[in-house]
Amino acid sequence: MDRRKFLGVSTAGTAAFLSGLANQAALSSFQPHAPLPTGKPALASFTAAELRQIKRQYEYDLYEDFLPFMDKFVVDHEYGSFMCTADRDGTRLSEDKSAWFTGRGIWVYSYLYNNLTHDPKHLEIARKAADFILKSKPQGDGLWPSAFTRKGEPKGDPDARTYGDLFIASGLAEFSAASGDSRSWDMAKELLLKCQRVYDRPDFCPEIVNDYKLPNAPLVPGARVQGVWFCTLSLATTLLTHRRDDQVAAVADRCIDAVMNRHFNPEYGLNNEILEHDFSRPKNDLARFVYTGHCIETLWMVMDEAVRRKDRALFEKAEARLRRAVEVAWDDLYGGVFRSFNDAEANVWYTDKVLWAQEEVLIGTLMTAEHAGGAWAKEWFVRMYHYVHDKWPLAKHGFPLWDNSTDRKVTFAPHSTRIENFHHPRHLMLNLLAAGRLLERGGRVSGIFV
Repeated sequence: MDRRKFLGVSTAGTAAFLSGLANQAALSSFQPHAPLPTGKPALASFTAAELRQIKRQYEYDLYEDFLPFMDKFVVDHEYGSFMCTADRDGTRLSEDKSAWFTGRGIWVYSYLYNNLTHDPKHLEIARKAADFILKSKPQGDGLWPSAFTRKGEPKGDPDARTYGDLFIASGLAEFSAASGDSRSWDMAKELLLKCQRVYDRPDFCPEIVNDYKLPNAPLVPGARVQGVWFCTLSLATTLLTHRRDDQVAAVADRCIDAVMNRHFNPEYGLNNEILEHDFSRPKNDLARFVYTGHCIETLWMVMDEAVRRKDRALFEKAEARLRRAVEVAWDDLYGGVFRSFNDAEANVWYTDKVLWAQEEVLIGTLMTAEHAGGAWAKEWFVRMYHYVHDKWPLAKHGFPLWDNSTDRKVTFAPHSTRIENFHHPRHLMLNLLAAGRLLERGGRVSGIFV
């Protein structure tokens, strides 16, 4: 698809959904999912017209599409947390709740309150979700159950991979700034250090390899996993954004060393997803496994931490590797990026598409444009922006929101079983803020590294 040519989509489904929830008159001068007014694609910086369009699109997708749907169908205003097992039209398929989605939702609504709306309703949603999950806080180095009933009774086994605890901690860290409750920050730090202790056990979760659905993949006791590192780094960055702490800073340093030095495979210019406990590469097929979706996500998080530190060298190294990962993962035939490079030597990929991987590209490229500039970042942002808005919003099929997971061609299916409550709103919020800052500076880079 020519990146300068964009086919607009019908918004009839979204308009019908928003009836009674939003002021439709406010949309009269804005066409959702319209093409960017890019007249000179070779320009390294965005024009004011482009930035206004990008910002308004993100405002639409966040305030007029995502949040109303969540408020009506997913947020549990009675018991707290989020019921994400629902069909495209909001029909609830289960009242069960997940530790992952609870922690993620606390972060989303806390970040929304802190950085965009300052709306007490959003803070209350985060507060009730925090109260919901803290009722089942495990003792010692125990880990949170993976699932709960609607009222908060544990249903699942502990999440041995530590992801549930890391997401809960991230939510509490951001909630501490929203609520002014320093105890939430302290608890988030406590969870961070606990997860490090669990992760460092030589018998740490051998089954974590099964997350990737690789054929005949052997179990890896004590595996070092890029996914765990970037979740830990993101949590550490959130904590350090709100309070200085030497122990947390040391964890952030450790994460950066792991993903930038240990997991990096110089032969590929990409990160291996899974290493042995001693950081050696596995002596089996996993040595050729590169989870490109995580590579892209990890690298913008390293860039984000570099911005917090004002570390130009780290930012530039991560930026260069981000570009490499995006270029390798791009599907030249149908557009978008693949998430899983199963065998780098044999060039074997999973060819399904997931929305979160596309959105990580949008976050990383706009972050690069904001803090470093460069034609490559604008080119790839525009390419992905047009691809995503052409393929993924569900309005042309009569539904709100965007698709989450599909085949290589992004073929529409009339039903789904999950509402995405984290990657999508995180992308919308981060890029809405970045576009706004760029617009205020007339497209000029931030100058944070000067």
